Amino acid sequence: MMNRLHMQVWPDGVPETVTWPQGTLYDNLSNTAAKHGNRPALIYHGATLTYAQLDEQVQALAGYLQQKLEVDRGDRVLLYMQNSPQFVIGYYAILRADAVVVPINPMSRHAELEHLARDTGASVALAGQELLQHIAPIVDEGLISHVIAATYPDYAAPGRDIPLPGDLEALDAQEATGPGVIRWAAALESGARPAPHRAGADDLAVIPYSSGTTGQPKGCMHSHFTVNVTAWGGVAWNLSDETDVSLAVLPLFHVTGMQACMNGPIIVGGAIVLMTRWNRDVAATLIARHRVTRWRSISTMAIDLVNSPGAGQYDLSSLTAIGGGGAAMPEAVAKKLHDLTGLDYIEGYGLSETMAASHINPVTAPRRQCLGIPVFDVDSRVVNPDTLEELPQGEVGEIVTHGPQVFLGYWQRPDETERSFFELDGKRFFRTGDLGYIDPQGYFYMVDRVKRMINASGFKVWPAEVEALMHHHPDIAEACIIGTHDPRRGETVKAVVVPQDTARDRLTEQGVIDWCRSEMAAYKCPTMVEFTDALPKSGSGKVLWRELQERESRAKGAA
Repeated sequence: MMNRLHMQVWPDGVPETVTWPQGTLYDNLSNTAAKHGNRPALIYHGATLTYAQLDEQVQALAGYLQQKLEVDRGDRVLLYMQNSPQFVIGYYAILRADAVVVPINPMSRHAELEHLARDTGASVALAGQELLQHIAPIVDEGLISHVIAATYPDYAAPGRDIPLPGDLEALDAQEATGPGVIRWAAALESGARPAPHRAGADDLAVIPYSSGTTGQPKGCMHSHFTVNVTAWGGVAWNLSDETDVSLAVLPLFHVTGMQACMNGPIIVGGAIVLMTRWNRDVAATLIARHRVTRWRSISTMAIDLVNSPGAGQYDLSSLTAIGGGGAAMPEAVAKKLHDLTGLDYIEGYGLSETMAASHINPVTAPRRQCLGIPVFDVDSRVVNPDTLEELPQGEVGEIVTHGPQVFLGYWQRPDETERSFFELDGKRFFRTGDLGYIDPQGYFYMVDRVKRMINASGFKVWPAEVEALMHHHPDIAEACIIGTHDPRRGETVKAVVVPQDTARDRLTEQGVIDWCRSEMAAYKCPTMVEFTDALPKSGSGKVLWRELQERESRAKGAA
């Protein structure tokens, strides 16, 4: 039976259900351009594109894709670039051309690109100029025929006082050359006009790839409707309008950034301040300069911001809403953020398979280190991962979700799709692979991934819980917990720690262990501590704990 415990904390003023739009994602942009054409849409290093200009460039690029490159309805097009005006233009141009966006992590390299090109059958890519060297071999192999190259500085103001990060400032469009390469400006200036927009709500719109635990990444098939559900749902949950200014620093290729920082603001006609790469001082400067009202981030960005020596000098007074997902926000960091901004960090939970949030904390009653409650029309439960039987409130099991934003299935993987779904009470539920529980008020809490657990002498240790506790240590900036072999306990807990800059000389392994022993149950405490300058992270900023775990396992195996 559908869990309705959360209705007791449903946010004030938010309807229980939403009438979902039946149009396309491009229709959102078209409608906003008609209504708010003169309002700023994209702000990038001192330059601004209005909604009318954005829509004009989207249509010009869509025309080129259709008329010159023969992109047809339902064709997949790779979108391989960092946050930039061209990413937004490219995303909506692909949709305007009735095609399907395949967003790619800009950190992807040859083998990954080859897999995506083969798997999707795409023949056209839009790519950042700095990434041409990585996609060129895919062209040489005949997998991709054309690449439209985006030169980010072309959309920045000539007299900008904030330079583009790293080597991006020196990019020159004249150097964007090679087999199959088309310069961005040439595509827009071709004069090609798109055919009438024929896609509908049920057509495929976006195929984000989910990394998974094993094997090659899998494409998550999303229609215009499923993407619209979380985009429209997000602005309904935390009301937004055309006066809002959003800081788009989350990677737009990732579903959270895509929805919260791009698709949502475009629905309401708000301004989007784009950051190509995260930099805490630049972010704070942009928030103050453009009076940013909404900042969606992940915990690693927030940790970096509050740990800045100059954090107390930042002017964050314009912010009215902060939050995000990807990983639980440590209690200690959430408190520091509240002290800086006066705002609660609103956490949410979702996956590529749910096109971002299926659960969000109620704005009027948020909890820290909590996934939130199921949002509009979502039925989410906790089941025994082995028997798939529903578990009582409070018991830990696998979180499963039924809702309008759940994906259609994995691209060309019917067997894996079938394994990921099951029927309960006549509904099709998606297995998230996350372990969690529901509290008496209907809030969901995640304990960990199904396979991420340390068994120390029979005691189950959930790494996420230990990591959250360790963030309270004043000298620890970040921590990742992994399991390591122990001849007596079978497995024991190891912490990989990034010290605060000011504590690098004084933080010791024994000191961390002793602190942990004073803060948590003995069986949870790390028995080994490794110090490092940085934790490995994905393009979306998530800590790659599996990489550390596999390295540890190899080292112990060799020993």
